[in-house]
Formats: sequence, C-alpha cells, structure tokens
Amino acid sequence: MTAAPQAAAPHGPLAGFTVGVTAARRADELAALLTRRGATVLHAPALRIVPLADDSELLATTRQLIAAPPDTVVATTAIGFRGWIEAADGWGVGGALLDTLKGVELLARGPKVKGAVRAAGLTERWSPASESMAEVLDRLLAEGVAGRRVAVQLHGEPLPGFVEALREGGAEVVGVPVYRWLPPQDMAPLDRLLDAALARGLDALTFTSAPAATSLLNRAEERGLLPGLLAALRDDVLVACVGPVTALPLQARGVTTYTPERFRLGPLVQLLCAELPARSGVLPLAGHAVEIRGHAVVVDGEPRPVPPAGMALLRTLARRPGWVVPRADLLRALPGSGTDEHAVETAMTRLRTALGAPRVIQTVVKRGYRLALDPGVDAKYGGG
Repeated sequence: MTAAPQAAAPHGPLAGFTVGVTAARRADELAALLTRRGATVLHAPALRIVPLADDSELLATTRQLIAAPPDTVVATTAIGFRGWIEAADGWGVGGALLDTLKGVELLARGPKVKGAVRAAGLTERWSPASESMAEVLDRLLAEGVAGRRVAVQLHGEPLPGFVEALREGGAEVVGVPVYRWLPPQDMAPLDRLLDAALARGLDALTFTSAPAATSLLNRAEERGLLPGLLAALRDDVLVACVGPVTALPLQARGVTTYTPERFRLGPLVQLLCAELPARSGVLPLAGHAVEIRGHAVVVDGEPRPVPPAGMALLRTLARRPGWVVPRADLLRALPGSGTDEHAVETAMTRLRTALGAPRVIQTVVKRGYRLALDPGVDAKYGGG
C-alpha cells in the first residue's frame, strides 16, 4: 500500500477535505466510504498483522487451553475468533479446541462476534447489547472471578484495564494472542502521512485500532516529531476513532478524539461528514456563500479546487473577515514566501479565478486586500 491520495468524488459532504487512514485491515472499505462522500484519502497502514498460522505463541496458548480448559472464554473480535479456529484447524487441533470451547462459559462482545461464534458451531452464554468490554467486565466481576480461570482473546495488544481488573478480582487470566501487530515493513507511506499531518495537509485522521494509534505515535517519536504531531492533532487535525478503546493511546497524550455511537466504519464516516463541515463555517461574501475547507472552497454549494498558495491567502484573509490585510502579511503567508509583493498579486489573481467569484475578494488600493462581507454582517465579524 502507498500513501498516494485517492481521488475524491466532485461533490459530497466531505468534498474539499483530506482524510488520513491508518488502518491495515478493511482500509479499502473505509477509503471507499470516504471518497464516495467527496473526501481525498491519504492511506498509510500504521502496522501489519502477523499471520495466525505462523504465530507460535498462539499455538502454544491453544495447546495449553486444550490441556487445561478455562472456566470462561471472552471472544472480543469476529475476525480474531474466526482466525483462531482456522489456525487451530491448520495445526490439527481444531476439533480439540472446539470441544474445549463447548464446555466453557463463552462470552461474545457484540453481534459480529456472536455470529463468528455460532458459525463455528458454538453457542455463546451471553453477549452485551452495547458491544462494550466494560459491560463484559461488569458481568464477570458481578458473578465473581476469584479462583476462576479466564481466557481473553486479545486484539493486537493487551486490553487496557480489563485484564488488570480481572486479576485484581482474583482470576487467573490467560491472554489469547489471536493476531499480533508489528510496524509496517515499508515506513515511507507512514512517514508521508506524518509529514502531511505536521504540515496541516490533513483535515482529519482516522484510527480503527489502538495499536495503529500507538504505532503512529511511536514512529513520530522515533523521528523526533512527536511534539509537533501532538500539537497538530490537538489544535488543527480532527482525530476520529472507531471506538473508545482505539482512542485511549491518543487521549493519554492529551489529544481530543471523536467516536461514533456505534463502533463501525459507516458511523465513523458519518461522524466526519457532520464534524468537518461544521468546523469550517460559511461566510456571506459578495452575495455568495463561501465555505473554506481543507484544500478547496465551496462557493454556493459548488466545490472549487484552490491551489496551495491561494488557500494560504484565503485562510489569512478569513481570520478577520472584512478587515484589510496588508500585502506584507499576505506575502508572509505564502508557501516559500520571498520578498517580492508581486507574488501576492499573482497568487491573488489565480485565487479569484479558482473561486469563479472574483468580487469575493476586494482590493484596497495602497493598503491590501479584504474579504467582501455582505452588508449588515460586518459587525458580527468585527470588520471595518
């Protein structure tokens, strides 16, 4: 996989926004959902999955559980549970594992996991409607786990707080590492994604697993970029996580995260469709409704791609709508700014052409430029 941007649909709630995707699994599905809604997608897998059949640690744990069955097994992900059964079949112990699981209390976190359990010919004892590991934990602790042996299917890394709480309750906990995350073999796409976040070239960054978030933070730290990345994620780049467990590594670093009510890709995309446009706002300029987005401007509902220099000028003008911004200030805002103010005039001409509404930006002779706020709205923006 490369980090090359995927083309966006010309219209849609995410038109003009660039969204980073860190997922290794189901990345194509997430990217397709985003591009259908107009987003430009930058994909860089933050990790890779160790194939189950090659994982000696899982084989050793499976044999241990067959030899000494636990009292309870907690299945946390559908793909992990299916992979465990398939890997056991490949090792020649599939039948023994199923016999073992038939004789224990089997808890499934949510409907998808329940479906995987039943597809294997098993029946879960209980499954929470909320799909929440916290509800699973509450049930186990309410039942009492002292002296009990509980096997917990891990999804990439230890479940924060879950295993510790069971052990504090007196349980013997066996972690089942159904798949493990490792850093990507090719770091170049991830580095490009990091650089884009630092340069504010991303409007949002999505995470579908806690290990992906941890991997991105670790890579930033290795490159000496962690403070800059955290500043970008805290102030400018919206961070969307598929669920609360995924968000934990980022929240621990002081990053505000957004999570849909249902922990699925579709609701994650809908969350972005609501949040990103709401953050941009609409300005009434010269009789037009102008919305400034990541790499485009929506004029009267029509996305208008704007070159980077033009976006830099427009953002600078939009910080104080209606106020005159001197050419010298606009020159400093231009990428790779030099000393010739003629560069501002050139970039401004191209910006007006890109917008298709040249009167949106007014030239104030010998002073600079300003956004042409409609009459009656100047006071709202403190213009003058």
